[in-house]
Amino acid sequence: MNLFSVITILVAITALFSYWNTRFLKLPDTIGLTVISLVYSMVIILAGNIFPGLVAMEKSFIGQIDFSEVLLDVMLCFLLFAGAFHTDFDLLKKNIRSISLFAVLGVVVSTALIGCAIYGLFSLVSLSVPLLYCLLFGAIISPTDPIAVLSILTRSGVPEDVEINIVGESLFNDGVGVVIFYMIINVVYNGVSDDIGREMLVHLLREAGGGILLGWALGMLGFYMMRRIDHYQSEVMITLALAMGGYELASWMHVSGPLCMVAAGLVTGHRSKTFAMSEQTAAYVDRFWVLVDGLLNAILFVLIGLELVVLAFEPRYIWMGLAAIPVTILARFLALWLPYGIMKRWIPTVNIKMIKLMTWGGLRGGLSIAMALSLKEPLPRNEFVVMVFVVMAFSIIVQGLTVGPMAKRLFSEPAVIQE
Repeated sequence: MNLFSVITILVAITALFSYWNTRFLKLPDTIGLTVISLVYSMVIILAGNIFPGLVAMEKSFIGQIDFSEVLLDVMLCFLLFAGAFHTDFDLLKKNIRSISLFAVLGVVVSTALIGCAIYGLFSLVSLSVPLLYCLLFGAIISPTDPIAVLSILTRSGVPEDVEINIVGESLFNDGVGVVIFYMIINVVYNGVSDDIGREMLVHLLREAGGGILLGWALGMLGFYMMRRIDHYQSEVMITLALAMGGYELASWMHVSGPLCMVAAGLVTGHRSKTFAMSEQTAAYVDRFWVLVDGLLNAILFVLIGLELVVLAFEPRYIWMGLAAIPVTILARFLALWLPYGIMKRWIPTVNIKMIKLMTWGGLRGGLSIAMALSLKEPLPRNEFVVMVFVVMAFSIIVQGLTVGPMAKRLFSEPAVIQE
């Protein structure tokens, strides 16, 4: 099957599932598409007991799609650029202290807490998994997905400071999580040096700082070009080139591509859209990236559900995944609460209600699945993939369906009693 055929089938399945969700389930897109995809995959697996060729055909199709490569090397640049492009820059700037604190320190603390807890769980069931591998699992599962929860929070009427903290932290913690993931991978394959602490700090600063600087520079280059023309087709192509070319350039320069995309998207969405684009151009560019974002996110969550067909589920790893659910939730709460407790004087817009909502609203998405699928020997790829899948499914379906009511309960105004 050629590439065009694979893309055609995938888009057709996504369109059909999206229709079913819009027509019948009426769930938020992310949740609805994931639920339908999971149900579809389970039906295919059960039907395979009667028609074995059906599962073989499905596995053959899914096997032609390298989920990790598709997301990490293709889709991620568009998704992060689009997410940052539509983020309110002024609100982000107002909350930059808390967002930076949670995105960097929060991911580091979460990685350490989850890694140590998972190491203990493996030891309890007599499975020998090195602590370093468990820390890698912590890095995989710590990043959260801003798209999965944004539409729910928007309808829940939460304060703008709460919404921007959740979205901004999720945008940046994806980049930080990827950097930590590759740092641990490097230690796994190259060993621990005498100066490992300094090396990892330098690597983190180079990857993260370099990615942000490159993204800012590319965003300013796009601004300079768009300020001198008024032609919406060309300006749409410039933003597309920023996303695609910037991600490739970041990879070539060995800096963080995800953080580069976030920075470039923020600069373009704020400076260029405000000061360089006409009203007509801004409308066209905005609609283009809404369409790209919606289409790719729909395909992403359909792919997550379809992956169920090709995963080798072993009961003990399903149980480990179930045990990891409360671990990841508690670790996320502590990873947000500890920095908040230490730095709350410097982040006045944050309160304990926001910490609770950010904890429950920190949904795991495709990035975690992609990182787990990219693992190679001697790392426990199959085990981690199943565990991540279980945590992700619970996160999107259970947390996703309940975070809206939780937000309304936490932030609803008390009724005024009239005399």
